[in-house]
Amino acid sequence: MQRGKFITLEGGEGTGKSSQAARLAERLTAEGRGVVRTREPGGSPGAEAIRGLVVSGDRDAWSARTELLLMYAARSDHLERVIRPALERGDWVICDRFADSSRAYQGVGGGVAPAFIEMLDAAIVGDDQPDLTLVFDLPVETGLARAMGRGAAETRFESKGMAFHQRLRDGFLAIAAMHPERCAVIDATGSVDKVSDRIWATVRARLT
Repeated sequence: MQRGKFITLEGGEGTGKSSQAARLAERLTAEGRGVVRTREPGGSPGAEAIRGLVVSGDRDAWSARTELLLMYAARSDHLERVIRPALERGDWVICDRFADSSRAYQGVGGGVAPAFIEMLDAAIVGDDQPDLTLVFDLPVETGLARAMGRGAAETRFESKGMAFHQRLRDGFLAIAAMHPERCAVIDATGSVDKVSDRIWATVRARLT
């Protein structure tokens, strides 16, 4: 059986990744593909338990290095229990955040050395890198206003301040520039339909 495709959605807070992941899953399903939609941190029962530790509570509850280790512990379980089995049976996996969020949040945003992150990534993710990463780009002020307007309880990262989130935006764009064979920057401004069409055009061009 042909291995499935692995698509990750990345970007700062409030860029619309979750709603667009659902739309992309619907379009792929309509084409007759098996689709698994998941998220990070989380995606498996063990990883969801770790999610509760890192996305809620005081913004200084963990150092960036500790956050990174927790994220990769969750990612390891997620890969073992959800992502790899889905890809092996030929499904397409759409994941709201993956390893590039660790590079941006704990690396660029938190100051963890890139070499340490890549060492963990090689050990945990290995050859199971995404086939396509969609990097959602939106002005920081717009994204934070959207995120804080949701009224959700998981606001630990949103509360880290404007400078932190500007570093995230710059970090995600730098990652995309470093890996053009894997990453595509998606303009996340405009209507939900317009952004959805941009994503679909990119997926069709890159993977179908």
